[in-house]
Amino acid sequence: MKLITAIIKPFKLDEVHEALSHIGINSMTTCDVRGFGRQKGHTELYRGADYVIDFLLKVKVQVAVEDSALNDAVHIISKAAYTGKIGDGKIFVTNLVDAIRIRTGESGDTAL
Repeated sequence: MKLITAIIKPFKLDEVHEALSHIGINSMTTCDVRGFGRQKGHTELYRGADYVIDFLLKVKVQVAVEDSALNDAVHIISKAAYTGKIGDGKIFVTNLVDAIRIRTGESGDTAL
């Protein structure tokens, strides 16, 4: 099992959700986060003064998948979150040791 963590632009969340649903991945966890990378934030003007916004709003999406679904899921997320502009985000893949469904006690792939 793998855990996919994607940091994406907030307005791309619905597209990523729909795209994953089309390939049979119907569960994900999301949270609003702030961060920066090469984009380095931006400057905004407020009442005549410049303010530097270092941390930009992003959405973190976490999806647990079976090993066999990993490549399809990463490809789908990449395609759905793509704008071609700086700040599109990143995808991280980590090994998932185990998953346990609390209600039934199922573990491993069956818990996903």
